[in-house]
Amino acid sequence: MSKTKRPIVCLTGPTAAGKTAATQALAQRWPIEIISVDSATIYRSMDIGTAKPSLAERQRLPHHLIDILDPAASYSAAQFSHDALQLIEEIQQRDHWPVLSGGTMLYYKALREGLNELPEADPLIRSRLDADAANRGWPALHNDLAQIDPETAQRLAPNDSQRIQRALEIYHISGKTMSALLRAQRENPASHYQFATVSLEPSDRLILHERISERFDQMLSDGLLAEVEKLYRRDDLHTGLPSIRCVGYRQIWSHLDGEISLEEATKQAKAATRQLAKRQLTWLRSQPKRQIIDCLSDDAASQVIDAVAALWENSA
Repeated sequence: MSKTKRPIVCLTGPTAAGKTAATQALAQRWPIEIISVDSATIYRSMDIGTAKPSLAERQRLPHHLIDILDPAASYSAAQFSHDALQLIEEIQQRDHWPVLSGGTMLYYKALREGLNELPEADPLIRSRLDADAANRGWPALHNDLAQIDPETAQRLAPNDSQRIQRALEIYHISGKTMSALLRAQRENPASHYQFATVSLEPSDRLILHERISERFDQMLSDGLLAEVEKLYRRDDLHTGLPSIRCVGYRQIWSHLDGEISLEEATKQAKAATRQLAKRQLTWLRSQPKRQIIDCLSDDAASQVIDAVAALWENSA
């Protein structure tokens, strides 16, 4: 089968849907390598709270874009798209079959639909905006944004510090609004690949919520608090970093700061994870050509194998 004709499978779904188990099942049948599509597992020393595949699982099946960054670093959708395209080519050159697997939907969008031409971050401008926000508050900066770019401001909450900062930063760097730049799409370098989405989704949202709760309790039993404490002791890490804003980590960080109890941190982390799953499912519903498999089914992994076999055999 031609490498260019065989679709690249995107195995996706909300958090706690069982994507890791499904990839292990695929690896028993085909010479696959996994390109992780996850904005949390990229960080080293963040293993338990990210539900990172175990070392044994990664030894059985090659995984890429896991443990590639220190938690003090940042990683963008643009970087992911660049790295994923390079990995797809390298994996195919080894006569292996790349499979994208994960739940960071922005990364999928960046790779498959192309990226917007936005300027790189400017630490000096961000520092000035942070200082202004510390003095006047983020709602005041939101008002500033509304005067400059009402279209962007309308879709952002007044306290959405990360996105307000980014929108203002873009304007100060380029002299153009984020909304204007977003309308100017650049050519998608992945356009010559065919992607096929196999999506693990729950037939009962409440059962997924139970899974999320049980999984977070297990993370705590496995040592999540100690994992976050180790990060907390580092002088170069803080809540402004994407790594520490990861679900679970930011809530336990608040506990370590003395702001909330561990019980409250657990409650908030579970709620935040449910919200994450809801956002993931909302994005997936916008992908009409995806093949849906009930992640709550006892034979979900076998159904994934059948779905992928059909995709690859039909493209032969």
